[in-house]
Amino acid sequence: MESRLAREIKLRFQPVAVLFTDRKPEGALQFKEGGRGCVVSMLTAAARGETAVFDRGTVGCLGGGVGLCFGNTYASFPGGIEFFLSTGRPGFREGEGYKKSPELAAATIEALPKVDIPYTYVVFKPLSAVDPGRETPQLICFYCTPDQLSALVVMANYGRVGGDHVIIPFAAGCQTVVLLPYLESQKELPRAVVGVTDISARPQVDPDILTFTVPFRMFQELEANVPGSFLERKDWQKVRARIPEPPAG
Repeated sequence: MESRLAREIKLRFQPVAVLFTDRKPEGALQFKEGGRGCVVSMLTAAARGETAVFDRGTVGCLGGGVGLCFGNTYASFPGGIEFFLSTGRPGFREGEGYKKSPELAAATIEALPKVDIPYTYVVFKPLSAVDPGRETPQLICFYCTPDQLSALVVMANYGRVGGDHVIIPFAAGCQTVVLLPYLESQKELPRAVVGVTDISARPQVDPDILTFTVPFRMFQELEANVPGSFLERKDWQKVRARIPEPPAG
């Protein structure tokens, strides 16, 4: 499967397809059972051409289970996720300081919808490796620079009334790539999600990269809207000219 939109904005990384499935892809990267790792590192590997797979025992961390739609794994977080996100708690891991107080953190986590998908695996793979005759992605994730993100935001609003069809939520990196876009996919008019603003996940991507993730049907909408859009006009061509050509192949 290919993306004209990715070509027009000259992505240097491949769009990543997120799939829910009961079939484990052969030769895919996978964390060790119970081992630690960041889901976003696997996303980056997929953007570079690899395929990665997760099941409920190989999510990398408890937050990864939530982010990958494997249920409320925060419930068993040592010392309480509300303390880890905020001030910390004696005898447990240092707090991240992302929320001012445990109370604020607890309310935020409580308000976050938890999803437990009826599938065994979540797969990240390059869009080019998706066989549309055999599989349909749930989500498509773009690794983009500020210029490319600007184009994607405009495109997300191009065929719709209004200008609020993209959100930038406060959430874990994996939640902004899987959980929150999946929740958007359940809506009649889903929005795109800009992500990997999670400070803890930022080391897993290049410093100029953010993610832009859309439900698959929104991806199809954006692809269909490329012809005749601003991407064929002079203002975008000025910006496009300063984006480096993507690596061959």
